[in-house]
Amino acid sequence: MKLDKHIQNIYFIGIGGIGMSALARYFLMTGKQVFGYDKTPTELTKALITEGVTITYEDQLTPVETSFAKETSLIVYTPAIPVESVLLKYFKTNGYPIVKRSELLGEITKTGKCLAVAGTHGKTTTSAILAHLLAETNQKVTAFLGGIAENYQSNVILKGQDYTVVEADEFDRSFLKLNPFIAGITSMDADHLDIYGDEATIKLAFTEFASLVPNDGFLLHKKGLPLNGLTVAVEEEADFEAQNVRINNGAYVFDLKSPKVTVKNITLNLPGRHNLFNAILALGMAVCSGVPIDSLPKALLSFKGVKRRFSYKLKTSNCVLIDDYAHHPEEINAVHQAVTEMYPNQETLVVFQPHLFSRTRDFGDAFAESLSKFDKVFLLEIYPAREKPIDGINAQWLLDKIKNNNKELISKEALPNAVKKSKTPVVVMLGAGDIGEEVNKVKSALNNEN
Repeated sequence: MKLDKHIQNIYFIGIGGIGMSALARYFLMTGKQVFGYDKTPTELTKALITEGVTITYEDQLTPVETSFAKETSLIVYTPAIPVESVLLKYFKTNGYPIVKRSELLGEITKTGKCLAVAGTHGKTTTSAILAHLLAETNQKVTAFLGGIAENYQSNVILKGQDYTVVEADEFDRSFLKLNPFIAGITSMDADHLDIYGDEATIKLAFTEFASLVPNDGFLLHKKGLPLNGLTVAVEEEADFEAQNVRINNGAYVFDLKSPKVTVKNITLNLPGRHNLFNAILALGMAVCSGVPIDSLPKALLSFKGVKRRFSYKLKTSNCVLIDDYAHHPEEINAVHQAVTEMYPNQETLVVFQPHLFSRTRDFGDAFAESLSKFDKVFLLEIYPAREKPIDGINAQWLLDKIKNNNKELISKEALPNAVKKSKTPVVVMLGAGDIGEEVNKVKSALNNEN
């Protein structure tokens, strides 16, 4: 599809998603009229309304939808929207131009050089760091992020179009619609098996994504992945490597080795070795894009992180409350590593909300192993998102697999008081569903005690 300049009205079906909302903000910033539908109000949809977007929460026609002229309107939807959606059916039946989110993002990435970050884990933080590095070094960059960057309080950065930084989403093979000049791949672990079927197929998709990089472009990837490109690692021989890593006042200090030069004493104010790797990948992509390497340490120092990526919600002498989006066993392992490194010998409680029945089923044993590493486990019911229930797959099924006697199935209503009563010094809340909306309730309960 081609995004014609005469398009004035853009309607997003599923506007509350992090990727859809980023596109909505982009078009709002560029002077378009933006509208949308989502099934429930969230902090994100409320923010969009405040910024000037018209949003409905009913999947039914209103005078707004029927007033759009086909010649000046574009309808955008995600694969998560059911085919029986009243709004989607109306626009299809009446011949409106309709496009998937991934196709629209792919069209936008044809403007300027596209820097795309892919991977089953880490792509949101990596792309946010990369976008910040370019913005802070005065590059003309537009960025579409999979999370809310703390520095900008947004999932969009709009400072010109020489570069476009995007999170390359593997779900529904969306990343194959992009046009990357520089690509970074953090990982190729099995995930989205409801889409791909098996691990071999998802790896083939990542290989196909890597092949989209033109001959004069750059491919960077985690060392050990079966790809040809520049390798990235932490304290392991690679083209871009973090060397001499140490912790100083709760931050990582390291030396960056690149193919041409080593820069010493760079500081990263994010915990966890996974975040250190993410930073090295982002630094490598920035170097390949032409940013002077000596300007990058100052830019990285000012990066504040991404909401719900190891976000401190409470940090007192008695209690630490951390909120994180982790929803895959490897991501839970990464959070556990960060917590134990930052708070050695302190008792930890994990509150986990599984995301998707299929993912819970496919990785049940791995989830159980990851969660068992924490001292205590509170498990919420599965967040279904786009899925219908699967017989026999529920939170109790997962709880029974966890080899930790300090485990409990708990409701959202009982959660704040239960966390308070546990008197655990380090509490970590994990998941990609609506658990983020429960964090402030837990924080209030803990604040009443501290």
